[in-house]
Amino acid sequence: MRRHYFPPTALQTWADLNNIERNGVTVASTLKGRGLGVLTTAEGLHNEAVLVTVPLHLVLSLESVWIYAKSDQHLKQVLDSVGEYSQSARGAILIFLLMQITHSALAESEGIGVSSALTGYVKFLPPAVPLPTFWSDDERAFAAGTSLEAALESKLKSLDREFTNLYESTASIGWCRKYWWSTDTGILSFDDWKQVDAMYRSRALDLPGTGHAMVPYVDMANHASGEATTALYDTDADGNAILILCEGKRPQVGDEVSITYGDDKGACEMLFSYGFIEDTRTSARELFLELDIPNDDPLKLAKKAVSNSPPGFKLVSRDASVRWEGDFVWLICTNEEDGLDFRLLQTTDGKKELRVFWKGDEIQDLSNLRALLEKERLWDVFHLRAVATLQERVAQQLMALERSRASTDLFKARVDGSTSPYQAILLLRKLEEKLMTQAYEELEEKVWFESGPLATRDG
Repeated sequence: MRRHYFPPTALQTWADLNNIERNGVTVASTLKGRGLGVLTTAEGLHNEAVLVTVPLHLVLSLESVWIYAKSDQHLKQVLDSVGEYSQSARGAILIFLLMQITHSALAESEGIGVSSALTGYVKFLPPAVPLPTFWSDDERAFAAGTSLEAALESKLKSLDREFTNLYESTASIGWCRKYWWSTDTGILSFDDWKQVDAMYRSRALDLPGTGHAMVPYVDMANHASGEATTALYDTDADGNAILILCEGKRPQVGDEVSITYGDDKGACEMLFSYGFIEDTRTSARELFLELDIPNDDPLKLAKKAVSNSPPGFKLVSRDASVRWEGDFVWLICTNEEDGLDFRLLQTTDGKKELRVFWKGDEIQDLSNLRALLEKERLWDVFHLRAVATLQERVAQQLMALERSRASTDLFKARVDGSTSPYQAILLLRKLEEKLMTQAYEELEEKVWFESGPLATRDG
């Protein structure tokens, strides 16, 4: 879909027109070559000064999307048609962004959508967001053996399902059929859906009191972690979004004001959601490895049906040691002969529901399975099964990383390292290999989980 853009130089005017208050800051090109950023323009900023105040009506959230839908019948039609999907912040915001670029792409005489202050905001968003979902096949091949490989494959499948659902939900709406889906007049493509997803993922903030939201002007602030973070975002008493100088920070004129996108986020998540990894990073911090229930497990289908936790486990590096997190592991490590059982029970409305039991007692929350196992005489056996499962999976991933090394080196010779994501993936491979090697060694040493740094989240 053809998008319309405003030049970055017009952002200050747009901010003035929409009552975004700035105190000694502006948006301009950064000295570090990181594109646009928030820079200071005044001396004497300190003591948790409020640098930016964004009016509540400009905060793009789940609640505000539905408020805009009250005066935009086309937006409301789409929100209603996709059902439960539009009840989440991400779903509602993606549809709002899609409606805004549709409104701008069509002639005004078509009358699709309604202009608002946020129509202008969307026109300031960059034409390209360098996220992995836009990588070429060769670039994606760089990620082989890393946790990003599975995450990216899963994300692309998820986006495809969402786009298919959007089509199936809106194809019967006249204007959607004409302007989105028609082979002759339709202008919507899967790439457009990936664009709005990238806009949201790379800019969404977890705003206190509001939840996940996009905040104009504040979202121009770049990332810096640890002591390099100079500001934080919050909500004031009136519901406005604010950018506040961190305590003890005294920036000079021309200094960049940075926020953190999440100091605890793993290297994979940073590359996945924001398109970069800090050059100074020395640890992957965390990574997620998928797990599957063995095919010879007679309870495999039942276990998958009742599980509500991610199918895998997370390795987390903190304080020079590694721990793991993941309730799914305990479900894999228990079987019918241990006391695990499944029953099909009838609910009060007459429907049948699969329930899980441990030694005759129903488990209301599967996250409690570990606590139940701890009480068992065979707890050490369950521990050993878990360790063996984790160890085998980590070893598999390390081997996959090693197998892909030769092909990655070949790809390196074919691409321009300055314009491709190769350097970021190379760093990701190095950091994840280091974390998995340490995890494997600690698993080897703590095979009984009696004590030491490698323990589950609960003990």
